[in-house]
Amino acid sequence: MSYDEFEQERIFHESWNAVSIVRPVDYSLFTFGESVLPYFLVCGNQEGTDPLSVTQGDVRIKRPMIVTPENSRPEFQNFFDSMEEEGIAQFLLARTATFSNLKFLNQSGKKQVVHDSMESAVEKIVKRLDDQEEDRVAVLTSPANLAGVAVLKYAAERVFQSASDNIQELRERGFLP
Repeated sequence: MSYDEFEQERIFHESWNAVSIVRPVDYSLFTFGESVLPYFLVCGNQEGTDPLSVTQGDVRIKRPMIVTPENSRPEFQNFFDSMEEEGIAQFLLARTATFSNLKFLNQSGKKQVVHDSMESAVEKIVKRLDDQEEDRVAVLTSPANLAGVAVLKYAAERVFQSASDNIQELRERGFLP
């Protein structure tokens, strides 16, 4: 893709704003080892004129125990179905150091087709999770062509929000001044 920088930024913002985390979770990622971020992803149009797809999955984020030049670039597996989606991720990654040494693996199950409105489908999933007192599963929504971006946004927000807790733990363990 050869867009000028302003066009890339416009596409990034439009895509980023088109996906939502409608049921966020609030816990920090592990400072060392692997963190698992379970989610439900509801894809389709907001009007409910087309069937929706609902996918259950999780993102596994691994942090290396020792950071070396070989593992300093982020790695994403099973996130993107198109070059457009991957370009959005590259735009984000080129502007932040937070992801520099993380490995992300998206593991998603089979898509279920749902003949419902987006609002109704989300409401049913949230109710089921609340009834099960499940507070570690997020619910995401997205247009069908931006499913990978929705999962990336969820993972990115968890990484960003966990950063201060992770830095504090590194200080407590004597790795940082």
